[in-house]
Amino acid sequence: MAAVLILLSLAFLGCAHGCGVPAISPSIRNFNRIVNGETAVSGSWPWQVSLQDGSGFHFCGASLISQYWVVTAAHCNVNRNHRVILGEHDRSSNAEQIQVKNIALAITHPNWNPRTMSNDITLLKLSSPAQLNTRVSPVCLAASSDVLPSGIKCVTTGWGRTSGTTNATPSRLQQVALPLITVSQCKQYWGSQITDAMICAGASGASSCQGDSGGPLVCQKGSAWNLIGIVSWGTGNCNVRAPAMYARVTYLRSWIDRVVASN
Repeated sequence: MAAVLILLSLAFLGCAHGCGVPAISPSIRNFNRIVNGETAVSGSWPWQVSLQDGSGFHFCGASLISQYWVVTAAHCNVNRNHRVILGEHDRSSNAEQIQVKNIALAITHPNWNPRTMSNDITLLKLSSPAQLNTRVSPVCLAASSDVLPSGIKCVTTGWGRTSGTTNATPSRLQQVALPLITVSQCKQYWGSQITDAMICAGASGASSCQGDSGGPLVCQKGSAWNLIGIVSWGTGNCNVRAPAMYARVTYLRSWIDRVVASN
């Protein structure tokens, strides 16, 4: 089947120059794992990060937002002994020109609540700057003022489980397009668990799953992709008919800016 490029002209997202534009174009079939996703074009999501422990075990995703900063989920519990891997696609390959970075600072939102999963965000400052190239470049951040209409298709990526019932994980980066859904629709499923610091997507036959946590949910404006969500939580079995939750970047943007400016 011919690949259909996602070209969403979304007037609601702002982008700083030089971010969010992959040198290698992503290609997504239909708007259909990740559960029920597909393998990404190698290098087409150049801000995708793999967070790994000292043994090389991938435990969470993240997104590069500048040469020195990476954003992930607070519930990933990242510490300075973990490593930030940039430029990776096939985790079974030793031939990729990856960058392995140490973490100088890990700063979690002061209002992070592991019980409610609200404000699920941690910023990581790299000990040395990322070397930007065709396979490593930052994503744009959605602005605080952006209004995110429901129903638009956005994309999430990661190396998480491809099934909610097995522990199978892919070697190559997976992607899936998901629609944003309204807070009221989300509350029909999750009730009062939904806070202002969350955005809902999915319930469309595909889902993020364990191991995708901390990774990006991006939407496109023109040629630039904007980070609007951080993979946070959902059903334990990655139910593809249930909405999954993402930390809402528009709500958290002012905190991100303050942390980056002061560190």
